[in-house]
Amino acid sequence: MIPGGWTRVFCLTVGLLVAALPAQAAGRPVPEGNRFAEQPAVPGASSRRTSGLNTTFEAKYRRIYDLLASDEGLRTKIRSAGRAYGIDPIHIVGALVGEHTYNVDAYDRLQSYYVKAVAYAGERFSFGYKGENVLTFVAREPFAHCGELTGSYALWSCRERVWDNVFRGRTVDGVRYPNDRFSAVFFQPFFAGQTFGLGQINPLTALKMSDRVMKVSGYPKLQADDPIGVYQAIMDPDRSLAYMAAILASSIEVYKRVANFDISTNPGITATLYNVGDPDLRAAVLARRNGGGGRHLPEENYYGWLVNDRLEELRKLFPES
Repeated sequence: MIPGGWTRVFCLTVGLLVAALPAQAAGRPVPEGNRFAEQPAVPGASSRRTSGLNTTFEAKYRRIYDLLASDEGLRTKIRSAGRAYGIDPIHIVGALVGEHTYNVDAYDRLQSYYVKAVAYAGERFSFGYKGENVLTFVAREPFAHCGELTGSYALWSCRERVWDNVFRGRTVDGVRYPNDRFSAVFFQPFFAGQTFGLGQINPLTALKMSDRVMKVSGYPKLQADDPIGVYQAIMDPDRSLAYMAAILASSIEVYKRVANFDISTNPGITATLYNVGDPDLRAAVLARRNGGGGRHLPEENYYGWLVNDRLEELRKLFPES
C-alpha cells in the first residue's frame, strides 16, 4: 500500500495548482469557430458502433436535429435549464448533438426517453467492483483526506484522483484493479462505457453535480448507496437537462477561474469538455502552458468540431439566444 501521507500530497497536487492561480473576474473570450481546419479523427469505437448499426454520423446528426426541431416542448425545457444555470441553451444543444451523433442514436420522440427511464425503476443493482460496494471501497485510508472536503463535486473529484493515483492498473492488498476510469469500474453495473438518457450522463458525473442541482433545481441529493435513484435522475429527461446544464456551467466557470478563458463564447469547446470530462485538470494544464506568456487557446476535439461546424444551423433552433 502506498503511504497515506504521500497519497494525500500527490492527490492534492492539482487542487493546490488551481488554488495558487489568481482568480479572474472575466476570462479572455475564446473566438467562435474551430481552431482546426479539418475535423480531428473520430475514435474507432464510435465509427465501428455507428457502422454496426447500418447508419452514418450524418444520419444520426439529422435524427437528433429533427427531434430538437420538431419538439417545441423539448426546446422550452432546454431554454429553462439554460436560464436556471446561467448559460446559453446552445451549449446544451451542442452536448445533445455530440452525444447522439457519436455515442448513441436519438429516439424519434422525447416520450421514448421517459418510457426508458421508467423501465430502469424496477432494476436492482449496486455500484461496486467484484462484490465490494463503492462506499466501502472509498472508506479506505488513501481516501481519508477527501472527507475533509465539502460539496459533492470536490468530494467525488478527490476520490476519482485517489483511484487514478493509487489503485488504477495496480495490485493493492492482493486485488488487481483495471487500468480504467473510476466511473467505468465502479459506476457502470451493466457494462463498461455505458451512459444513459437524453444527456448520456455518467452516474459518477451526476453524483459530482448533485449539490448544485439540488440547490438550483430542487431535485433530491443523489447518494451512491441509492444507485436506482441515480439512474432515475439521469434517465429522466427533465432532470437530465438540469444535470447537463450544471455540467456545462461548471466547465465554463472552471476555465474562467483557472485558465482565464471565457469558453461561454464557443459551444464547440464546452461540448468537447462535456465529452472528455475532467475540466479542472484540463484547465490547470492549459494555465500552466500559458504561464510563461503563451497564447495557447482551448481546442475542440472531433465532437466539439462538429458542433462549431454546424453552429449556424443549430442556432436556428434558438434564434432568440
